[in-house]
Amino acid sequence: MENMSKREFLAASIGVGMSLSAVRKGFAQEEAPARASEGKVPSRKVKTTKLFKSPDGFPNAIAVTSEGLWIAEQKETGQSAARYHLPEPKDLTEHAWLVDWNGKVIKTVSTQSRNTSGMAVGGGYVWMCANAAPQGVFQVDMNARQVSHRQIPLGPANDGGGCHGALWHEGKLWIASLRLRAILRVDPTSWQPEFMIPFYQAPEKPRYHAIAWDNGAIWQVIGNDSKRHSDYRPGLVKYDAATGRVLETADFEPNSSDPHGLAMHEGSLISCDAGIHPGWAVNDSPTAGWIFKIDFV
Repeated sequence: MENMSKREFLAASIGVGMSLSAVRKGFAQEEAPARASEGKVPSRKVKTTKLFKSPDGFPNAIAVTSEGLWIAEQKETGQSAARYHLPEPKDLTEHAWLVDWNGKVIKTVSTQSRNTSGMAVGGGYVWMCANAAPQGVFQVDMNARQVSHRQIPLGPANDGGGCHGALWHEGKLWIASLRLRAILRVDPTSWQPEFMIPFYQAPEKPRYHAIAWDNGAIWQVIGNDSKRHSDYRPGLVKYDAATGRVLETADFEPNSSDPHGLAMHEGSLISCDAGIHPGWAVNDSPTAGWIFKIDFV
């Protein structure tokens, strides 16, 4: 370095800068996330309609396949159970239920996921995303055999942070990572991250939940911090899946169901009301435990 001329140093610096720029472009959207203050993002209203009750338990994630609707069970343990004034579960197994569109259970897959808050189904597997220790994504086959347990990429090897949503599309797994505050596309075989969409910075809505694929775009549930259902103001944001650009947002009508999971079925968004929401009493929402449809108004 002592023998490097000023001109050589500047040339090297420019080269490094260009390399870093290429890396950033690969892992981030080409345009910065739009903010509501810019006044460029169209917004609509949505309402919810109850469909059927989920199996007993707290349903906190869903996925749609040709066989029906998959629902992921969430259980609270330790400090989390104490916070919600819930007894410790006798069995820590968290289930993935496949139900028909009347709510009848077709299949049950047992998993070792913890505090499941995200789910995807694809490639012949159920992908259960933990939101408590040991964190990570549990890959489980249809016979309840655990194939892998891996942490969300781009983080510590033993704790990639929590997850609030996942989806499967064309052989890729998309994960809503809380630590990264971004939606990350991952190759499910190599477990390499391929693309990242930063969460939309919605004014007064810092909570982020599930994601769903919609014809080249991704919907995500967002919401405000609140102490009870009556004060909650959930919403949706839609991203272009190829660039990460925010396409539109939507606000739920007052007294709507509390959206946690999210999936697309026959052109309509489907969600689940978990019955557990940070800061609320258990089952404070009047539709706790229900699967419901989201319609634009």
